[in-house]
Amino acid sequence: MDMSLKRTFVDQWKKYFAAAELPIVFYYADGEARGSRVEAKPSNRCLVGNLDRVRRGEVLIFGADSIGCPGGRRYAGFSQALQPGFEHFLSCGIPGKMEGERYKKTPELVREVLTRSPVFKAPARFIVFKRWDLVEENESPDAVVFFATPDVLAGLFTLASFDSAEPSGVIAPFSAGCGSIVEYPYLEKTSKAPRCVIGLFDPSARPFVEPDRVSFAAPWERFVAMVGNMEESFLTTPTWARIRERIARAA
Repeated sequence: MDMSLKRTFVDQWKKYFAAAELPIVFYYADGEARGSRVEAKPSNRCLVGNLDRVRRGEVLIFGADSIGCPGGRRYAGFSQALQPGFEHFLSCGIPGKMEGERYKKTPELVREVLTRSPVFKAPARFIVFKRWDLVEENESPDAVVFFATPDVLAGLFTLASFDSAEPSGVIAPFSAGCGSIVEYPYLEKTSKAPRCVIGLFDPSARPFVEPDRVSFAAPWERFVAMVGNMEESFLTTPTWARIRERIARAA
């Protein structure tokens, strides 16, 4: 990564978003990354649940055997498998056999959702997560992920749309929490017009984040453009200055 971009973003982030927390990044690697390899154990079952450690400054490396949740493995690209009876698990369950999450009305609807949902294969053996200030020159992030309050989200959403006429340049697809943080942003990276992704609306993932936070993930190319636009955008106006003051007070 260009170290001048790293410094520029930190300076602009402090200038316009006060003391809001820095984002994290992820990228795929085949083992050369330095960090803590996450072990497969019950406390590490949820991928989203471990990202709080990354936000606090740990560098975490996940492989296929690090993620105990089948959904987490799938949305990180390490497996295409779904648990048996997934269409019942996500909907109404099976009386006496399986409790349903009731996120979709019927098993048939879940099957239809799966036909429309993207899948991908991880391009390397590991996925690496680290906070922005710890990214090194030899690393190339795939996406940048913010854990945003409503005011911060408003700024990121508007900045992502600043240089585009597309009304849906930011999307909020129905997804597991880890899907909105990893899978969708990763796949957007290779599209002709990469879109940012708002997520963490999954009720199963909500207990692992603060009640006033959602995720905002920017594919790398889109993120670089957003940084380049900060100094000529609405962020320089009195309108944003009032919101920045509120962000500062909240922090």
